[in-house]
Amino acid sequence: MPTDRLFSWLVTTAIAVLAFCMRIPGLGNPNKLVFDETYYPKDAWTLSKFGYEKAWDDGKVVNPQIVAGNPDVFSPDAAFIVHPQLGKWLIAAGEHLFGMNSFGWRFPSLIFGVLLIIVTIRLVRRVSRSTVIGGLAGLLLTLDGLHFVMSRIGLLDIFLAFFVLAAVACLAVDRDWFRERLARHLDAKGLSDLGGTFGPVMLWRPWRMAAGVMFGLACGVKWNGLYALAAFAVLSLAWDIGARRLAGAGIQAWRGLLVDGVPAFVQTVVIAVPVYVATWASWLATTGGWARDWGDNNPAALSTRILGKPLASLLHYHSEILNFHAGDYINGVEHTYDARPIGWLVMARPIGIDAVNDIQPGTQGCPATADKCLQVISGAGTPVLWWGAAVALVVAAFWWIGNRDWRFGIPVVGVLSSWLPWFGSGDRPMFFFYAIVIIPFSVMALSMALGRLLGPAGAGERRMLGAILVGSFTALVAANFAFLHPILTDKVIPYQSWLARMWFKSWI
Repeated sequence: MPTDRLFSWLVTTAIAVLAFCMRIPGLGNPNKLVFDETYYPKDAWTLSKFGYEKAWDDGKVVNPQIVAGNPDVFSPDAAFIVHPQLGKWLIAAGEHLFGMNSFGWRFPSLIFGVLLIIVTIRLVRRVSRSTVIGGLAGLLLTLDGLHFVMSRIGLLDIFLAFFVLAAVACLAVDRDWFRERLARHLDAKGLSDLGGTFGPVMLWRPWRMAAGVMFGLACGVKWNGLYALAAFAVLSLAWDIGARRLAGAGIQAWRGLLVDGVPAFVQTVVIAVPVYVATWASWLATTGGWARDWGDNNPAALSTRILGKPLASLLHYHSEILNFHAGDYINGVEHTYDARPIGWLVMARPIGIDAVNDIQPGTQGCPATADKCLQVISGAGTPVLWWGAAVALVVAAFWWIGNRDWRFGIPVVGVLSSWLPWFGSGDRPMFFFYAIVIIPFSVMALSMALGRLLGPAGAGERRMLGAILVGSFTALVAANFAFLHPILTDKVIPYQSWLARMWFKSWI
């Protein structure tokens, strides 16, 4: 690891403060529930009051009342919800601090958006062994339009992205931890290598267990965290086998599939299960939630007899949620901003979060010389960043598989585990903002590829040329972000100015 630990934290803090200061102005604007905020902030409000989500009447009726300061207009009935509770508890924390208003329900997203940048910096620094590359990754993520928007809206996905990346960061620390213990074992025995033996069995893996906790929390936000859990559990085990082979275990290293694999399964998957169940604690502790009485009404069911009434009710509830996600109802729904995952990595179809059209000249800040104006919030990434990252991912796959550089496996596996599962989701609507889980990993690939371009310190003119190229690319990303900023922040702009930012027909 680099020896500039204090300096690295100063860099991390400076970028985090920059990201916070960029995102907090106008956080409460627009002062209304936009897009899927019509679900999660309202769920969070009743969750904090009752321990479970209550239903609401027609949003066109109750949403204006909420904005007017009268939020207690929910139904007495329980709501059927389709995502776990943790993300909504986090939104509820903001509502508790600042009230049931747009600033309150968006503030937690801001905090976790900044935390996501911090974890990205620390993960990339650890993997690349460079504070410069870690800081570059954090800066690029700070300048991404999709991350910017998702840090300023009360949806769940920014929380999912944070917990997934935090889990992966824990596994990266565990990899170093395991290799250090192997080296200590050899040193203590006075050996140069394992000499074809398996080596020590290490059951105590605190960082791997921490990853299990983070993956459980990720699934407690959205079930998509399961795919990352499965993919990185396998990758982490492969790291163990590779470490033993490097230490001289030879063919005995493959015993790790069982000897290391079983504890790894317990420390990630098994630990994640009770953590996930714990995110439903308030639903289990109360009696009014949707399907909460299923166990009472079905005492003879096998699940009730084995698990008890509360957990059997929770299991039944999960079967209903799964049927919703995989059933015909959602597959038959159409949406204007439906974006097929095939186009996510190149930002083929951004999403419109909110729009006010046909603002007349001379009104609401619209210039008198304009034909008409509009206000929009577009869930759009910074194109130069996304396109560069897409190229970097291809290069990363080559360096990982072709050159056997383990470092590039993390962004490749991270992107694939957060992207490929969506291809099996049938004809249901899918949206570009789901890719918020992808962008930290693709930024990681891009920053490490730029690190290769930058070259090693002390490389003279080679380093200077690399610095010019990397600096120019970063400046181009910053300029691109600044150009998009009005359509990320609900600014009133002339129609022609908006159209100038819609570079492709599919963006409109």
